[in-house]
Amino acid sequence: MGNITQAIGRLFSNKNTVTIVGVVLAFVVLYIGYNMRIQSELSPITVPYAKVQINPGTQITSDMIGTRQVTESMLSEKVIRNQLDIVDKYSAADTVIPEGSFFFNRTVVSKEQLPANIILEYPKGYVLYNMSVTTATTYGNSIYPGNYIDIYLKAVNKLAEGETMTADADKIMLGKLMANVEVLAVKDSNGKPVFANLDEQRVPSMIVFAVPEEYYILLKKAEYLRTYDSTLIPVPTNEGLKDTPGDLEISSEQLKDWINKVTVWSET
Repeated sequence: MGNITQAIGRLFSNKNTVTIVGVVLAFVVLYIGYNMRIQSELSPITVPYAKVQINPGTQITSDMIGTRQVTESMLSEKVIRNQLDIVDKYSAADTVIPEGSFFFNRTVVSKEQLPANIILEYPKGYVLYNMSVTTATTYGNSIYPGNYIDIYLKAVNKLAEGETMTADADKIMLGKLMANVEVLAVKDSNGKPVFANLDEQRVPSMIVFAVPEEYYILLKKAEYLRTYDSTLIPVPTNEGLKDTPGDLEISSEQLKDWINKVTVWSET
């Protein structure tokens, strides 16, 4: 036994022997890896496909999806492999998914990525309001459709020309006017949804939400208070994380009364 051990020791102490063994092992590893790669490419996998034609902006349900087995080598990286990544998503607004087609990353989008005219859902009797914003006022483009915001009002009681200075002149008024406003859409200056195409860096210019007509009129009055240099400020909240978000409401009756006091109601 000792002689055998010594012989093996002498064999592996020879540099030529070690080199040959290393080369052989390298070829074995490469051969095994190559065969495993070939087998994985040739082994069939189950991939979802469209059982029916799916028109643009359509919610994709499980009955629209079938599965078939194909080899990995037949698929591009953009083909969606998992059915769970498709169910309850939407076909892109500019895409028809043909019957029998695979689903691709670009053709399947979330509800938030659809153009606003497809996803706007708000209660009957509500009115859409379009609030001007910038990247700064959206906290670095951090306000998304489905988020909730509070709306603050900033106004300055500016001294009019020829007016005598009073105790309230040039004082800043700031307060929360409205709470629990759900954002329906965020658009750029061309009216395109900011988050519809994540490959493009679109700059937010407006956020769209819906409020009762009484609230809409109040917001418009506040927006047009030029004499008071008024500004409406959206402030994001974590209300949308709650199981039951709070109801839309006026936060300050005092601000509401002040806005109505310094403006005129007009019946149409």
